[in-house]
Amino acid sequence: MRYFINVVILVTIVFTTFSCKTVKQINKAISPKDTTGVVIIDQRNTDSILMIKQTIENLSHNYIDFKTFNAKIKVDYQDNKGKQPDVTAIVRIIKDSAIWVSITASFLSVEIYRVLITKDSVILMNKQEKEVQYRSLDYLQEVTEIAFDYYTLQDLLIGNPVFIDSNIVYYKKTEDQVLFSMAGKIFKHLITLSANNYFLTHSKLDDVEVGRSRTADLTYADYENKTGVNFSTYREITVSEKNRLDIRLNFKQYEFNKELSVSFNIPKNYTVR
Repeated sequence: MRYFINVVILVTIVFTTFSCKTVKQINKAISPKDTTGVVIIDQRNTDSILMIKQTIENLSHNYIDFKTFNAKIKVDYQDNKGKQPDVTAIVRIIKDSAIWVSITASFLSVEIYRVLITKDSVILMNKQEKEVQYRSLDYLQEVTEIAFDYYTLQDLLIGNPVFIDSNIVYYKKTEDQVLFSMAGKIFKHLITLSANNYFLTHSKLDDVEVGRSRTADLTYADYENKTGVNFSTYREITVSEKNRLDIRLNFKQYEFNKELSVSFNIPKNYTVR
């Protein structure tokens, strides 16, 4: 049961814990031995300010704006105990309003969990145990140890970049990619974009809190553009602190801006926990 709760949370958030690796790790990721094209940003300098503005504009170029989102996702999940049973997640989002998730165990072909997240609440329904839990959004923050809000969850599922800060400290452009790092209040964030179309390809976040050993890597691949939206259909997430989690998300079906329902009816015979 606990495993499926974790999967529900992981699928809904597509993200968990982060790492404190200091600025040295950001330098390493930018390859300090090859400083060609590396720019150290000085935010008091006019040229640096213009570079920051251009970098943020390039990052925003492929930002996905939408009204509704509906997807079927195959989820592979592995932790320190090895590979766990595959699940399929149906995700429905009404922008800035509700995130609805249904989890089906692949080996059972039956719905196990259903989740509804709004701006201030979480409802977890265990359909096998006939139980329902009502929680505030703080519940997800407690479980994942991340200071996020509803809008961050929404962007994570859609594939938009998160935890963006204007305090860019490094910038490098090569023939194939653009790398830049941000030093925010919560995370140090290294972002990689493809050089030709500025697609988000990798996101590395490190907690600024001293004394933690949390890390997260997110990879975005297999972009498609079926309806005017550049969408990553394959994601890899690796998160670790004391334990390590590897998650793969394959978006088998997805569509934007179609009418959909996020109704959430609780049977009367369900036990409230």
